[in-house]
Amino acid sequence: MAVTTQVPLVTRNGVMLIEGTRVPIDTIIGAFQDGYTADEINDQYPTVSLAAVHQVIEYYLQNRAELDGYVAEREKKKAEIRAECEQRRPTDKIVARIQARRSKGIG
Repeated sequence: MAVTTQVPLVTRNGVMLIEGTRVPIDTIIGAFQDGYTADEINDQYPTVSLAAVHQVIEYYLQNRAELDGYVAEREKKKAEIRAECEQRRPTDKIVARIQARRSKGIG
């Protein structure tokens, strides 16, 4: 008999969030993929209960292909937004100014 995990999720603007928080599910999944334990993830995101962290990890492990696709799509969207923002407000001049100040020991 297959057991399905109940995960406290809400979707806002196409983003799956842990219910009652602003933490996206892909943040928890990414931390888990990076090797963090449930306790460490809970320490990093205290608004997400330890039980919810365990539920997300279990849900991820049960639905890996689907959620890997979701995470990949979110990463693609983030990259598009970042590129769009950088195109609107190029940071090259700002970065050069900061580096020049640092090389002079200012800031």
